[in-house]
Parts: sequence; C-alpha cells; structure tokens
Amino acid sequence: MGITCAVIDDYQQAARRFADWDSLQSQIELTVFTDHLDDEDSQACRLAGFDIIVVMRERTAFPASLLARLPRLRLLVTTGPHNAAIDLAAARDQGVTVSGTASNSSPPVELAWALILGLGRHIVSEATALRDRGPWQQTIGIDLHGATLGLLGLGKIGTQMAQIGAAFGMNILAWSQNLTADRAMRAGARLASSKEALLSESDVVSIHLVLSERTSRMIGAHELALMKASAFLINTSRAGIVDQPALLTALQQQQIAGAGLDVFMEEPLPLSSPFRDLSNVLATPHLGYVTERNYRTFFPQVAEDILAFLAADPIRTL
Repeated sequence: MGITCAVIDDYQQAARRFADWDSLQSQIELTVFTDHLDDEDSQACRLAGFDIIVVMRERTAFPASLLARLPRLRLLVTTGPHNAAIDLAAARDQGVTVSGTASNSSPPVELAWALILGLGRHIVSEATALRDRGPWQQTIGIDLHGATLGLLGLGKIGTQMAQIGAAFGMNILAWSQNLTADRAMRAGARLASSKEALLSESDVVSIHLVLSERTSRMIGAHELALMKASAFLINTSRAGIVDQPALLTALQQQQIAGAGLDVFMEEPLPLSSPFRDLSNVLATPHLGYVTERNYRTFFPQVAEDILAFLAADPIRTL
C-alpha cells in the first residue's frame, strides 16, 4: 500500500475543487470525507489507516488520546496558521509533523459586520415575512451612525473592525489587557478605561480575542449584566471566551437585545441547542473563514505542505 492521505470534514466538497492534486497523484492515495464524526472511537476507526490527515481548522479535535490511536500518522496538515484543537506536544512526542497554511483576516471581519447589520435591521425576520407573504414592516432598526462600537481585542481583525465602524460614523471603543491608549488611537479607537467600562458604554460589543487561559469565560453573568438592554453582543472569535450558560440566560431574559454568534462550544451545534430557537439570536455555522479567497489559499498550500513533507523538507510547521 502507498502513502495514504485523508481530507476530513470537507463539508462543501472544496478540497478537490480548490487545489491541483495532480502533482501528488503518483505519491499519495487521496480520500476525502465530507461528513463529520463526533466521537473519538469513530474517528480513530476511520483514520487509523492514514499516513497523512488534512483537517479544516478546528472542526475535529486531535487530542493526545486520538493521536495515540493513529499509529500510521506522520503528517497532520491544518488549514490556517494555528489550530488550538491539535495537541502539538503529543504530536511531537509521537513523531507527527504538523503543518499549517496562511489565512486571510478580512473574511471574519466581513461576517461580523453581516451579523451586526442583520441583527440591527432585523434582516432575517423581515426577509422571511416578505417571502412568506407575512406582515409588511414589523420592526424598527437601530442606527449605527452615532452609536458606540466596543471592540474586545484590537489586533489585525479588531483594527479592521474599527475602520469599518468609523466609516459607518460610529464611536469606537477598544479594550484588551495589554492595549495602550497610543495603540488604540493609531487604530482609530479610544481606549476604554476598563473592560467593564467598554461593556457598559457600547451599543455593539464585538469580540476579537484569542482563546487562552486568560480570556476563557472572560464574559460571564456579571459582565453581561453591565451591558445596555439595547446592546448586541457579537462573537466570531471563540465560544469559550463567553460563559455560554450565562449568555443563554441573558438572551432568554432579554437582558441584552440580542447576539450574533458564529462560534459554539460544540460544532456542529447540536439540534437540541436552545441557541437555535432564540428569536434574538442571529447564528451562523462558523462561516467566518469560509470564503473562496481563503479556500484558494488553504488547499493549494495544503498540497505544498504535503509535497514538502514527502521531500523530507517540511514547511509551515506549527
């Protein structure tokens, strides 16, 4: 048997479309899986016979326990430059090389604004009513001009958020633990005196932080209670930054006006999740990075990573 390669979680059947695999055809046997497996036993059973596995971002986790059940695995390629769902130390201990790809920061920015505008102008309910021949004009939208956009995180994505918010005529507040007033000003924002001040002053709070021990559950019941009853919370970063039970309670009790969510603790989101049923939630299935430009970056570089590994010269290693 030759070198076997699996692409997993290819929901849109994009791997073959966005990369030229011909250069690898004589060196690997490629198998593409378009479904998602939730449990480790099923994952191990499916993947145990592969030497190379290509993963799409963090759709499937690779903890030490799963890696130990993949004795043939030698190369793990993830789309994007980081993947918090891979136990890199365990991979190293097992002799598995982990490579990544580049990624573009604009797509998640664009989706965050789609969520803000969708919530603020009640796009889903109004469009659904129009299509279903329902009532004409049911809601009153919010005005972004003159409103305050609070950005938790002002890195590459947060800075682009600030620029677009300014174009809408919004006042831009920003806060993170190491953010300085000078850095905020250069990005077109004003440094909030504290996280609590940002939450209480903002009409829209958008999260653009990396999930870490420091940011895990940074937004809990106390923080949500500080927000205006008319405010929206937008999370296109990581679900773990927000205490999910606390967010659910705040939305159910209408302590805040609504939330735009692209990330969840369990993905795909279980059919029984109450987040699916709340009228003040605009939710999308982790689409932040899912654009043609990103896919045209991801999959050709995946093929490059595999070629380099087969040539004993791995590139873009994590």
